[in-house]
Amino acid sequence: MKHAQLVVTVARETPNADAVGIPVTSDKAVPAELGVSRAQLVAAGFDGKIGQTLVVPSSGKTVFIAVGVGAGNSATAHELRNAAAALARAASKHGSLATTLAGQGKGDRAEIAQAVTEGLMLATHRYGALKSDKSFTSSLKSATLVVDAKSLGAVANGSRRGSVIGEAVCMARDFANMPPAHLTAKMFADRAQQIASETGLRVDVYDKDRLLAMGCGGIIGVNRGSVNPPRMVKLSYRPGKAALKGKSSAKAKGKKSSLPHLIMVGKGVMYDSGGISLKPSDPSHAQMKADMSGAAAVLAAMSTLKSLGCPNQVTAYLMCTDNLPSGSAMAMGDVLTMRNKKTVEIHNTDAEGRLILADGLSLAAEQEPDAIVDIATLTGACARALGPKMSGVMGNNAKFVEQVLEAGSNTDEQAWELPLERSYRRLLDSYIADMKNVGGPDAGAITAALFLDEFTGGYPWAHIDIAGPMWADSDAGWLQRGATAYGTRLLVNLAENFRRR
Repeated sequence: MKHAQLVVTVARETPNADAVGIPVTSDKAVPAELGVSRAQLVAAGFDGKIGQTLVVPSSGKTVFIAVGVGAGNSATAHELRNAAAALARAASKHGSLATTLAGQGKGDRAEIAQAVTEGLMLATHRYGALKSDKSFTSSLKSATLVVDAKSLGAVANGSRRGSVIGEAVCMARDFANMPPAHLTAKMFADRAQQIASETGLRVDVYDKDRLLAMGCGGIIGVNRGSVNPPRMVKLSYRPGKAALKGKSSAKAKGKKSSLPHLIMVGKGVMYDSGGISLKPSDPSHAQMKADMSGAAAVLAAMSTLKSLGCPNQVTAYLMCTDNLPSGSAMAMGDVLTMRNKKTVEIHNTDAEGRLILADGLSLAAEQEPDAIVDIATLTGACARALGPKMSGVMGNNAKFVEQVLEAGSNTDEQAWELPLERSYRRLLDSYIADMKNVGGPDAGAITAALFLDEFTGGYPWAHIDIAGPMWADSDAGWLQRGATAYGTRLLVNLAENFRRR
């Protein structure tokens, strides 16, 4: 099933399109084909700032749209991603679009084409499966990037990458926007199996009986109040010969693989009521269908690796259940035994994400990887500290945390490092178990990360808390209202560029 609504192609000549997007700088001559002067644009409130758009009336069938690209020719790929998104929204009433936007800006031409393609695709995406009136969706179905012969190859390669990644982000958004009854843990696992078979991944699905036998007490405990059984999905990617480009992938007997091995763990709470620690019934409660955004981002990122030729070995664990209250639900004071045998006393059933991640991280550590990254809508504390624009990142290895932050910078998915303050670990102490699942009212994001660190086996690890940026209340740049699929592009970039330290 295709999730993106827009198909992007590349051509040397402008095709017959319903709309043509014409880049306009804030300081250079206005392109003649736009048919208006600088004074006329300024009078209409358009001065060429990045992301500004203006539909110019035309006597013909084709509509011309001015799109601002800033001063000179210095726009970055990130800025052009957002300019492309603005152009796509301005052209939303038209079926086809052509633009030379991929020829603008400074930097690598393939990188810019990728960014422009992503911007166009992500701005036209809407989750509309349950709306009978489809008028709210964009009519734009195709876009052509027009480039000169010299840039054709680079732009085509970059746009292909952008299409693969854009489709993955749209897929993750669709999953996170789905109502709880439309996407249980079992349904998500079934979809993951289908996606894995289509994208060259090995997949193994673990049901409740297998999880019990494996001693995964965290996910079993969280699931106790639900009528829908849990699932854990393990996905595995190993690069083929083309992706390795001469690198040796042989695993000598008794020795570690020569391929760097990264493991991703995604929180997949399909719906989070808070359990016995019931959440307040405010409008944000309905957003808790997106509490599986971490698992959605991991699945989406994994789906791109073969197509993009990722040179590293990547494994993923999707930890999936819902968290509901009932007569059998996990209660405060209960003690759970995790996969790595540590015991945890429950002081808040709404601190459930860390419990299911604990099992996933324990299993990841057993594989002795080069690094582990987890991604989760974990704490309101992180959202309150950093707001909706960025994630919080914490970890036990400075060099690996640096790689995660670098991936965020590369993709314009903003991330900010918070300290993993070890002295706060005592806040998790329990007098009857190895630890509690919460550390009190202060430093909630940090104590949650300290909890997770207990299950990493000392391997290089980073935690990405996406509680803030997992949801957008309005359209802005490449973001659309609703679930954002934040982290998908970051994880793709991290997997491709991961370096063993």
